[in-house]
Amino acid sequence: MKVSKTTKLIAGATAALALVGALTACGRGDDAGSADGEQVTLALSTLANPFFVDVRDGAQDAAADLGINLQVVDAQDDSSTQADQIANAVTGGAAGIIINAVDSDAAGAAVTPAIDADLPVVGVDRAVNGVDITSMVSSDNFAGGRQAAQALAAAIGEQGKVIVLQGVAGTSASRDRGQGFSEGIAEFPGIEVVAMQTANFNRAEGLDVATNLLQANPDVVGIFAENDEMALGAIQALGDRAGRDVFVVGFDGTDEGLQAVEAGTMEATIAQQPGELGRQAVELMAQILAGETVANDVPVAVQTVTKDNVGDFLQ
Repeated sequence: MKVSKTTKLIAGATAALALVGALTACGRGDDAGSADGEQVTLALSTLANPFFVDVRDGAQDAAADLGINLQVVDAQDDSSTQADQIANAVTGGAAGIIINAVDSDAAGAAVTPAIDADLPVVGVDRAVNGVDITSMVSSDNFAGGRQAAQALAAAIGEQGKVIVLQGVAGTSASRDRGQGFSEGIAEFPGIEVVAMQTANFNRAEGLDVATNLLQANPDVVGIFAENDEMALGAIQALGDRAGRDVFVVGFDGTDEGLQAVEAGTMEATIAQQPGELGRQAVELMAQILAGETVANDVPVAVQTVTKDNVGDFLQ
């Protein structure tokens, strides 16, 4: 969706005037063309996950460079909390909202107050369903899922039983990674997916779910986890079998995930660039607030990381 001039708010106005001006004004007066000093809210799904800490850090770095007053809120994986946080940001005078959705479906209703106030909304990492937001910055999760399937198939010699640890139900990241993996693994007739169960992108749940699934399926030779946190939980469940009898592929390329790849306990991870996701989301918002037209979708590349190239990614 291209951004109209009605999304330009009156820079430096009070919260009340910002809300009124968002509905009626066509420009920002003397400050048109600049996002400097604007208040923007970054609504994150959770800061308990290191991936989203990196998203926040990248966003904060960009905001500092651009002179944007970035307010970060943490929904702690609760959709209702996230909706309240966004409503508060709108009434508190935010000039724009960047949302990393707890739930892609619930996020549509959550951002409606911002859209109704004619504020720009940028999604980051996870889609916002049911409404037209201004722009979306995300990794190619579907392609990454297919890459994960190829990496796992190669590790197990294209033969054997595998299980899948799924992320938070309702998130676009889990849906797209899962779909990409399912389509990719279907190309290997010697591989059977014997179990799929959510562990909510959480390491502790990954440990519990993997432990139960491995007990029920003792002949499993591969695990795909839709993020590194769950993969690390699965590795803990496997103990010294990880990387020897059972091969684990994760997704995100977090620091601990990369270290596990280097150690050989994780076969591969599909590396996103969370800091770049955060940075690009803020840079897009700055362009929007300056009256520029931006793309509806901004992809950020992912890459398969194995022991062969992990040194290129480790900090």
